[in-house]
Amino acid sequence: MYKTFIRPILFKIQPETIHHVIVKFMKVVSVIPGLSYLLKQFYTISSPKLEREFLGIKFANPVGFAAGFDKDAEIYNPFSLFGFSFIEIGTVTPKAQSGNPKPRMFRLKSDSALINRMGFNNKGVLNAVKNINKLPSKIILGGNIGKNTKTTNEDAVNDYKYAFTHLYDCVDYFVVNVSCPNVSNLTKLQDKDSLDKIINELIKIRAAKDIRKPILLKISPDLNNNQLNDIISLYTDSLIDGVVATNTSVSRDSLLESKKRLTEIGNGGLSGSPISKRSTEVIRYLSENTGGKMPIIGVGGINSVEDAIEKLDAGATLLQVYTGFIYNGPGFVKKINKAILKRM
Repeated sequence: MYKTFIRPILFKIQPETIHHVIVKFMKVVSVIPGLSYLLKQFYTISSPKLEREFLGIKFANPVGFAAGFDKDAEIYNPFSLFGFSFIEIGTVTPKAQSGNPKPRMFRLKSDSALINRMGFNNKGVLNAVKNINKLPSKIILGGNIGKNTKTTNEDAVNDYKYAFTHLYDCVDYFVVNVSCPNVSNLTKLQDKDSLDKIINELIKIRAAKDIRKPILLKISPDLNNNQLNDIISLYTDSLIDGVVATNTSVSRDSLLESKKRLTEIGNGGLSGSPISKRSTEVIRYLSENTGGKMPIIGVGGINSVEDAIEKLDAGATLLQVYTGFIYNGPGFVKKINKAILKRM
């Protein structure tokens, strides 16, 4: 029904407009008596066999919602009704920022993909903290943190420290985002020296806390093996607890979309089916070269249950969806979890 009737209607409207409509709709859903219960009964599947232990946290199932949708921590509770066991808010930055000029999100329907150059648009970390304190979470929350666009790379560590400190008591784990291609020069922070500096400062802050919360690194699918080896070194040196693999890609290889349209769209991070293979390759490389010990959240191009199973087989413990959820609809998480159960 979603693909046949609902999606064609939604796809006639600009992607970012639809995003705002859905956010408002989910806020309404959460206050209508009985509707939350009905949605949860319809879209959620529960089984002890689906439970996962990941970095000391118990997840009801392996599927979460990737960062980028609930940027300001507004709708994590109502979105849990669609079967997600965890939701990653953000990317949040210290100060509010409007992001890049519009239009900045584009559908590639023939590729089941999106290109976005949002630019970390969000209302700032203090707003996210206020929202979470106002709406206690009924679900595991991840906090995806980044730097403000106007902050230089030399001063970026202070932005990460600020966001980390203020969000610490509100989320269950952290993701350090240095791999988004839509913030000027951000990906230069993926070199080992820059990462060492940022992560070490976050670890110092964490050491003073009563509760130890995991710190993961979100990495690009465009890294080569030498760069992936640097990520492995960060893990073996106990600077990071795991990775989220992977972010969006700057690659435009093997797309069905016309070169003319791609040129019109311009820069941005590619997500969806076209990056599935590369994302899985990165997961497999990291897993195999750490003897299966590195904790990995697999994300990138999960557009079918087969894609999800493939990433679990490659070495991911948990999964995240975003673009696949948009293309497959609200029943997608349940479909993945049913496939995992059937396979077991």
